[in-house]
Amino acid sequence: MNLIFRLLTVAVAAIVAAWRGRRAGLLDPSALRFRVWPTDLDINLHMTNARYFSVMDLGRTDLMIRVGLGPAILRNRWQPVLGGATIRYRRSLRPFQRFTLVSRVLCWDDKYIFIEHRMETRGGLAALAVVQGAFLGAKGVVTPAEVLAALGTTVSSPPIPDAVAALRGQALSAVA
Repeated sequence: MNLIFRLLTVAVAAIVAAWRGRRAGLLDPSALRFRVWPTDLDINLHMTNARYFSVMDLGRTDLMIRVGLGPAILRNRWQPVLGGATIRYRRSLRPFQRFTLVSRVLCWDDKYIFIEHRMETRGGLAALAVVQGAFLGAKGVVTPAEVLAALGTTVSSPPIPDAVAALRGQALSAVA
């Protein structure tokens, strides 16, 4: 129930912001504030590892809506999916602790869009993740070029950071 409430809150806030003309740029970061609730905890009384990824889903949802992808996703029935993720846990998130999730598009290649998620607290970085995401449509994977066209832009990808190159290399070596 907690995740459904969070999803509805994030989606409504992003839709209202977009409706009011506060559309974000493709490379602009999204910042969402949360608190660790008892339903987020594991047996060690800190946020469970799986919940980090659930919260990151909310960051990507916020990004998609704020950059203006919502109508294209609905119209084309695109499904956002992850092709891979890497995460580094730095500090535990304790019960009732406040944290901020900062999500941003890092770059893209011919198949994936790479997104960074940072979970930050007053004490510093709690977790850092890089995910490779894509959209699935009726004909398979929707290329980033098609996604950019839906946004009305043909901007080139920023340079691929080393962390993304390593993630891409892991994915390729796992298949080979």
